[in-house]
Amino acid sequence: MLSVSHLTCQRGERILFQDLSFELPESQWLQIAGANGAGKTSLLRILCGLAEPVAGRVTWNGKAVRENPETYHTDLLYLGHQGALKEELTPLENLALSLGMEGFAVSENTALAALHPFGLQGREHLPVRFLSAGQRRRVLLCRLLLRPASLWILDEPYTALDAHAVGFLSSLIETHLSRGGSAVLTSHQSLSLPPGLCITL
Repeated sequence: MLSVSHLTCQRGERILFQDLSFELPESQWLQIAGANGAGKTSLLRILCGLAEPVAGRVTWNGKAVRENPETYHTDLLYLGHQGALKEELTPLENLALSLGMEGFAVSENTALAALHPFGLQGREHLPVRFLSAGQRRRVLLCRLLLRPASLWILDEPYTALDAHAVGFLSSLIETHLSRGGSAVLTSHQSLSLPPGLCITL
């Protein structure tokens, strides 16, 4: 279970949110809603341990994330809105590199099997600089099929996706929840997912 207690986030002189508390049990998902600049991405970065709150505590399975970062990051898959891909590398090479840096080896056949359902056939060996914004996004989302994790934290995962990719991503999230996983995501779109929790900043 992910638990947040009395979280406060400040950017410069401005408090984005304060005294925020919630719990996210397994098999549940949480949508973080709010206007641009409300602090959605800042909250996700705090949940991932990439930023520190002014006050408050984030725990995973009863243990503070700050005190047990290695176990938490093994259980966590974070995909940021501006996910990093190396322009000169192919989708296959990018996946192998990003997963390898986290200690997860992946074969070429396994990576191909993840790229194809996202409609990237014929682009596996193209340098990423030749891909559209939506295709780049789909390369990042392939990690959901390749990287084992109990908790998914996804920042605007549906951005720039076509209808097929939107449907496939929703089915992936539903399968993840049915297997006892949990997810936190931001999105400006209406989502075709089972009823979940929602927090508006």
